[in-house]
Amino acid sequence: MPWHTPSLMSSRLEFVSLAAQPGISFRQLCARFQISPKTGYKWRARYDPADPSTLQDRSRRPQRSPTQSSAAVAHQVLALYQESGWGGRKLRLGLRDRGVTPVPAASTCTAILRRHGVYAARTEPTRPFQRFCREHPNALWQMDFKGDFPMQDGRRCHPLSALDDHSRFNLFLVPCSNQTGATVRTALEDALRHYGLPDQILCDNGAPWGSAEPICPYTTFTVWLLRLGVRVLHGRPYHPQTQGKQERFHRTLKRELLSRHTWRDLTHCTREFQAYRERYNCQRPHQSLADDKPVEHYRPSVRAMPASLPAIEYPVGTDVRILRPAGFLTFGQQTWYVGRAFAGLPIGLRPSPQADGQWQVCFDHHPLGTIDLTSPRQPKHALRSIYTNP
Repeated sequence: MPWHTPSLMSSRLEFVSLAAQPGISFRQLCARFQISPKTGYKWRARYDPADPSTLQDRSRRPQRSPTQSSAAVAHQVLALYQESGWGGRKLRLGLRDRGVTPVPAASTCTAILRRHGVYAARTEPTRPFQRFCREHPNALWQMDFKGDFPMQDGRRCHPLSALDDHSRFNLFLVPCSNQTGATVRTALEDALRHYGLPDQILCDNGAPWGSAEPICPYTTFTVWLLRLGVRVLHGRPYHPQTQGKQERFHRTLKRELLSRHTWRDLTHCTREFQAYRERYNCQRPHQSLADDKPVEHYRPSVRAMPASLPAIEYPVGTDVRILRPAGFLTFGQQTWYVGRAFAGLPIGLRPSPQADGQWQVCFDHHPLGTIDLTSPRQPKHALRSIYTNP
């Protein structure tokens, strides 16, 4: 038969019951129960026959904390949290910028939030990561839509934003009623007029940036940017990490703004979005910028937005063809597909210096693809693509 192992509570109850018997050697009884006399006296003094729960362990939390932050400090931390939704690190810097003295430590701010039940500890495991950053502002902008959400007027809001890769400066944050190319172009035109032209813009593969055609990767929207001298890059399909900074901004936007309001209509969204954008750029410390504000690392582009689209010019010796409305041209007795996005626009062709029989196809100063006249001919009405890797 196995030995019976009593529970802790039953052992304590048995101990205090035996200790109450007359003629018992208390110290010997403590030795047999393998506890110190000090512990034995504690349990005997604490025991109440009417309430056996008095033998349970009590909380070791001190009844008072002389070094705990004052109520005034806690009020300031909670007020700034309600306003911004920041964590302890940014709260400390925000209080410092507001002239609060003494400035509580970041861990103190976090402890205050947790003590008042408004901040939960991070549960997801941390992973090693590597940051990639362009060397100067306006070398690359990242642009994307945040997931839409319903408003009280029955419509849905589609937040559109753009971020400078170098400084994390938010170039615009606009609530949109749809995700059409015209809506995106209007928002982007305002930013281009205000901040100038970037070298490149990184987008995903969805409309209006990515083409629905499996052959041509360009759209009317991206062709407009090419004419402005802005190259459009696309992230790898199903790989949002390519736009990591934009995705991280959207996560912050949701936590600090979108989840903290009940949205009435687009007018309400516009007002709150602009206030948040100012706070994000000019007040919110950014950890990847050594706790500087994004506005401290950004400067407008030296390339100004032109009043009208520049003329499309090609160097002497270029064979210039006007693309047909269907998006193709005939060259070398073959029909080649360029894309509907270039319909009606002049396309340049010039011999490739690397190989005979190959022609480089370009739009203005941007290379598009290659025409290979050395490959076997296709039937008369067959379309061949200039894109080797569409």
